[in-house]
Amino acid sequence: MNKVAMISGANRGIGLAVATELHRRGYRLSLGMRDPSSAQIPFDAFTFAYEARDPLSGRRWVDATVEQLGGIDVLISNAGICTHITLEEGTDELLEETLDINVKAPFRLIQAALPHLRKPGDARVVQIASLSGKRVKNLNAGYQMSKHAVIALNHAVRRAGWDDGIRATAICPGFVNTEMAAEIAGLEPQAMTQPEDLALLIANTIGMPNTASVAEILVNCRHEDLF
Repeated sequence: MNKVAMISGANRGIGLAVATELHRRGYRLSLGMRDPSSAQIPFDAFTFAYEARDPLSGRRWVDATVEQLGGIDVLISNAGICTHITLEEGTDELLEETLDINVKAPFRLIQAALPHLRKPGDARVVQIASLSGKRVKNLNAGYQMSKHAVIALNHAVRRAGWDDGIRATAICPGFVNTEMAAEIAGLEPQAMTQPEDLALLIANTIGMPNTASVAEILVNCRHEDLF
């Protein structure tokens, strides 16, 4: 396996679990994170100081990855935030931050990587979305708006890259046992989806052939009606 995978937000949680699983399967890794010097990555990987709100950071990371590793086969956009932004109390500043990190950053990253992703003929793009991108269950309008936009971005990538063999998938989990969910889930850690579970789903999905593309994967840790 000589394929190159870029993963944002790879220093912990879902991103680190995915990186660990892909490393186990032989991928060469380019890991984006805000502070690589403080990350404890237990395997060899190229790391890059990626700042999602910096409009130029994504392109710098893509360029550095191509220079270091020779190309890009897989792009996994995982970095994101979950700020509580209601219709009653949400502010422009909080909404702008959420949209910058959850929507604009992956858009810019994909835009920069797209010419390189067209070359292999079987490239993959994965967006870590959320069940909040498929339904509205609570009052966090800002987060829901951002994740619905991520779903649209996923399908835009599928459309734009299909003829060149690019296949895109949105992973839509509910609560995942991460620091982000710990403060809001109200569930015991073992009752939530584990990051390692999502890592297996992602690794298996990006290994599927072009003729068996999966557009969205909805992942529940508890029952709810989904349409």
